[in-house]
Amino acid sequence: MSLIEWNKKKVILFDLDGTLTDPGVGITNSVMYALEKYGIIVSDRSELYKFIGPPLMQSFENYYGFDKNEAERAVSLYREYFRDRGIFENQVYDGIKQLLGTLKAKGKVVGLATSKPEVYAKQILEHFELDGDFDFISGSMMSGERTDKGEVIAWAVQLLGEKQKQKYTAEEMVMIGDREHDVIGARKNRITSIGVLYGYGSREELTEAGADAVVSSVGELAEMLTGEAAGEVSL
Repeated sequence: MSLIEWNKKKVILFDLDGTLTDPGVGITNSVMYALEKYGIIVSDRSELYKFIGPPLMQSFENYYGFDKNEAERAVSLYREYFRDRGIFENQVYDGIKQLLGTLKAKGKVVGLATSKPEVYAKQILEHFELDGDFDFISGSMMSGERTDKGEVIAWAVQLLGEKQKQKYTAEEMVMIGDREHDVIGARKNRITSIGVLYGYGSREELTEAGADAVVSSVGELAEMLTGEAAGEVSL
């Protein structure tokens, strides 16, 4: 897809973790806290980066063999640490604030589509003063519902229809994310996707999942979405 075609996208959906912000410290600290309650000590933080992106229940089950009850308790323990400390052990990637501002100035509709619980996502956007750049937020529920990225994106599309007077087609939308779940979720909703490599997913993961494009930096992403060189969007 050419630069001009990407630039024509009217609705931009962003993942949160690994796409807008780098949550590595907060998420891994929260996972370490939960695992320690099960007597599992992880000394190498990088081993837990695989938790960034996928639904937590799924990660505890897949990576540590927890059954459903164990995984549910692990998620609860994770949240004990995350809600007070881990949530803000986080930082916005350089250039993101400027990119969001440029998109809004160009009249784009900007939404958040994250597997993180909505209540946490809203807190994070408010903390980093990004909330004003978003027209709507779609996330999972604390009850464990709507954690699949396809469901999250489907809810985002529904919110878009409710909050915007103008109707948009799937062809006018694009999903931006750093993991295969973002790409697969977009495909389930017949939406194109751009994978970012500055987060936690690899080029191989994103391309095998079917990403329509892959970018290495926020500046490259900005150029695709705005049609302007990185310097022109103040990155």
